[in-house]
Amino acid sequence: MENFWAGVLRATEIWLYLIVCLIMIPAMFGFSLGISETYMNILVKTLEWATLNIQKANAEEESAKASACNGLIQREHGSMEKELEELRRSRPKPPVGGDFTLSDCFYFTRSGIESIVDDEVTQRFTSEELVSWNLLTRTHNDFQYISLKLTLVYGLGIFVRYCILAPLRITLACIGLTWLVIGTSAVGFLPNCRLKFWLSEWVHVMCYRICARGLSAAICYHNKENRPKKGGICVANHTSPIDIVILCNDGCYAMVGQVHGGLMGIVQRAMVRSCPHVWFERSEMRDRHLVTKRLTDHVNDKTKLPILIFPEGTCVNNTSVMMFKKGSFEIGATIYPVAIKYDPKFGDAFWNSSKYSMVSYLLRMMTSWALVCNVWYLPAMHQQEGEDAVHFANRVKSVIARQGGLVDLQWDGGLKRAKVKDTFKEQQQKKYSSMVVGDDSSSNSD
Repeated sequence: MENFWAGVLRATEIWLYLIVCLIMIPAMFGFSLGISETYMNILVKTLEWATLNIQKANAEEESAKASACNGLIQREHGSMEKELEELRRSRPKPPVGGDFTLSDCFYFTRSGIESIVDDEVTQRFTSEELVSWNLLTRTHNDFQYISLKLTLVYGLGIFVRYCILAPLRITLACIGLTWLVIGTSAVGFLPNCRLKFWLSEWVHVMCYRICARGLSAAICYHNKENRPKKGGICVANHTSPIDIVILCNDGCYAMVGQVHGGLMGIVQRAMVRSCPHVWFERSEMRDRHLVTKRLTDHVNDKTKLPILIFPEGTCVNNTSVMMFKKGSFEIGATIYPVAIKYDPKFGDAFWNSSKYSMVSYLLRMMTSWALVCNVWYLPAMHQQEGEDAVHFANRVKSVIARQGGLVDLQWDGGLKRAKVKDTFKEQQQKKYSSMVVGDDSSSNSD
């Protein structure tokens, strides 16, 4: 028995030595030994081979469309006035009274059915549909039985992901978080000086790089000359909590968020000792004036790191950008837009918080093939003269959506858990009412 445990201890030591020498040290200094690149090349070729086999067995798969909508209906995308005019074409206008006809009901009935069948809001909170199977157990499970070769590759993939990659990634994630807590706590004891700030940034970036390696992240950064600078606010579209790891892998940011308890609270308290992150209590988060003041004080200090904010306020499924909250655009600071786009072929980066806990989500990511994404740093933007915060936020959102190839939506991400506000219904009611009453209202009032 002693020999058995001695062998286990020896194997664990070798395992840790390999992780430190082949992964952690290269990650700490921002270079690679080529292991990740080799893995990605093999993975890409394997997925291409699997796709060809699936297409041969199911010819109809070649015609599958990678579209945000489900294609069940065809919308005309016309205004209410034009579509009602089309319905009323054969109906003469009534000589007396308002401009109303029973045929108008068909427009609202059709619009309601279209909204139910092809809801462009709620479908943004479910996983993105794939054109072809990516050999993961959670997409198109019937595909693995198409051929014996594909089934064998599928089984081999399960072994690699759960027995090799998952233990390796969990080990790296634990080491990265542990070093983050220990490193930031140690740096926090130093007096405020340039050395402390430099060490704080180095510890943060180093630990995030280790965590990124723990997800087999392959990240391509574009236009690095536009990276956010101190005294500004970095805003990005939000797909997952891992967005923070992706961005901080290339630079250090000051975080904004609510104070948490448990493990997350330990990490937050350690981080704020070495870097001026902006954490709020739950009661403070409801006070917009207090939040705005603390953010303004932060950005006015040009020695502090740029603030990282996700204005959508919730995770969206990597296909679109939803309404930006105006709070971070009211400060008058320089805005640095960033677009993040994940490749769903290698794993589903979207966090459906209503379905999966954080731990469950991270385990799903650690048993995926890899985390592949593109990050675009866009030119800095400023609020124009006479432009309010809402229009400024929409302008920034449109730039991010266009660069990332995402659908630009005006809907509030809060609809993920809340109902549509009554004001939206009233807008449609008032619009139709003005069409029905028309000029008759003024003549009747006379």
